[in-house]
Amino acid sequence: MGYFTILASIPGFFLSSLILMLLWGVIAPNFGTAKIDYLMAMLITITLWLAVAPLAAAAGRKKKW
Repeated sequence: MGYFTILASIPGFFLSSLILMLLWGVIAPNFGTAKIDYLMAMLITITLWLAVAPLAAAAGRKKKW
């Protein structure tokens, strides 16, 4: 079951990177920063996913009383 869950998240990763790149391009001029390309958006997305994954896993484990 876990293997198929990982495979199912792959399209979500690419879509998340695309959305991040597009939204960053819209708000970057307001903050005076440079726009990012798709590869940088992928790097930022995987970094955020690696930071949030342990939190999501911990929240998913519910104590049964």
